[in-house]
Amino acid sequence: MNRILFGLLLCYSALVIAQDKYPQGTFRSPLDIPLILAGTFGELRSNHFHSGIDIKTQQRQGLPIYAIGDGSVTRIKISLWGYGKAMYVAHPNGYTSVYAHLKKFSPGIEEYIKKVQYKKQSYEVEVFPEYGEVQVEKGEVIAYTGNTGGSSGPHLHFEIRNSVTEKPTNPLLYGLEVRDATNPVLSQIFAYPLSKGANVNQNNKKVQINFSKQKDGSFLADKVTALGTIGFGFIGFDRQDLAANKNGVYSVQQVVNGQVHTDFDFESFSFGETRYINTIIDYDHYGKSRQRIQRLFKDPSNKLSIYNVLKNDGKITVKEGLSYNVELILKDLEGNATKIVIPIEGKKEEVKIEKEETKTENFLVAKKPNNYDLGAAKVYFPSNTFYNDFYIDLEKGADTVKIHNNRIPAHRNFTITFDVSKYKKGELKKMFIGRLDKKRKANFVATYKRGNTFTTRTRNLGTYTLAKDTIAPKIRPKNFKEKQWLNNYSYLSLMISDDLSGIDTYSAKLNGEWILMEYEPKKKTITYNFDDKILDERKCQLEVQVIDNVGNSTTFTSTFYRK
Repeated sequence: MNRILFGLLLCYSALVIAQDKYPQGTFRSPLDIPLILAGTFGELRSNHFHSGIDIKTQQRQGLPIYAIGDGSVTRIKISLWGYGKAMYVAHPNGYTSVYAHLKKFSPGIEEYIKKVQYKKQSYEVEVFPEYGEVQVEKGEVIAYTGNTGGSSGPHLHFEIRNSVTEKPTNPLLYGLEVRDATNPVLSQIFAYPLSKGANVNQNNKKVQINFSKQKDGSFLADKVTALGTIGFGFIGFDRQDLAANKNGVYSVQQVVNGQVHTDFDFESFSFGETRYINTIIDYDHYGKSRQRIQRLFKDPSNKLSIYNVLKNDGKITVKEGLSYNVELILKDLEGNATKIVIPIEGKKEEVKIEKEETKTENFLVAKKPNNYDLGAAKVYFPSNTFYNDFYIDLEKGADTVKIHNNRIPAHRNFTITFDVSKYKKGELKKMFIGRLDKKRKANFVATYKRGNTFTTRTRNLGTYTLAKDTIAPKIRPKNFKEKQWLNNYSYLSLMISDDLSGIDTYSAKLNGEWILMEYEPKKKTITYNFDDKILDERKCQLEVQVIDNVGNSTTFTSTFYRK
């Protein structure tokens, strides 16, 4: 039996074992269309693993979503970002299904949540109905697909979690069908010298390895010469049959001379550990190129529980005069696999390219708290803010300070405190702390004002400054005009925007009564649905107020008619 066939059999066996843990045939699909994925479970995202699957909705909104099983709605959350409109349904067998980025809920649930919104006079709400208070049946329409929250296009984000531990599990392990006979794609391979004096191809820094496709469909890398402790990383993705999306790979295996050194998969993970994604990727490479190299060796700060096998932390000790055969196998849930063989020769060679290490006057020890005075501001890093020690690049300034760059990840929030005693009280009301982007625009960060100090807590390194915003937000009608008759209109829509500090709050009244306007930040619109039917007057006086993050306020008034 050749090695590729053996690898495929191992992959199939692992799939069967994983599926045996989860009920098969119990849950139905949440949609009545073929499931085509725009995102897979465990996919690498910014600071987290993807906790569900993203199901394409044919570039449309408003498709019916069905309860995958009998259950009770235990949570409804509506937020401007994140999951947008989301619903959680607990099922009697110990699992909870999650449906996110919804356009709206089914009529009964929509009525339930709108009562809460009107009572709290807020679009953003979160409620936890008692178990049994809002029941649903398998196959019942519970919501409609949308594009709310942090969604970048219409789709359904769908999860299945353990109701007790709240750990998400891969929804495809429950028997949902997705057409997939396509192998994962391997884009790039990198080798890392890890020990003192180690080198790869006469380099003691990261090296990209070339490879080519073989007649049997596998890949063969160019021979690598190395000495010392080394490790490998890769860039790759998975792809289903009916979609061009570059999705995440389900499982990865590294075999060295017939022994498994690394084996991890995305069957499940804990939300409490998801930020440790920053330790499995080469974050410095990501900061420079926005490409995520998945490392097959484990950093000492890596606390992820996704590993099934980890020998010598996935590192390979190469000795002079010996040969090594490294096999990397990328797999998906359907047993499709892509394999590359990397031959290594243990050889002592002169190092021609040295690793460049930038040293500054400040060496940060990650396990200790660190304070720095930057003139205009002070920065405080609690212990274990960062995963590893490093030379931190700091620049002092009168109003602007530089705190390293985006190539180092922070695991915890740190504090930046600006001294604003030189400014007049009138000025301070319109000022905030901003993080400068590539265009040197100050992007608002949550600013806490107390006495002569402005403080923010963040996990983002970069350049921070004191900025001033004296311009009020803008409001303009989108689909109506002053004194217009709106008899045949189903909704009322306005555009709201703010150029600098950003919108903090908004509110609207119709003939003096508060009305619910749904805010879509991506489109900069607020919308009122006339189906709310809270007023019967023909002459309608609309008043909308928008306040930005430093208190600048704009009020828009208009009259329209409706009967």
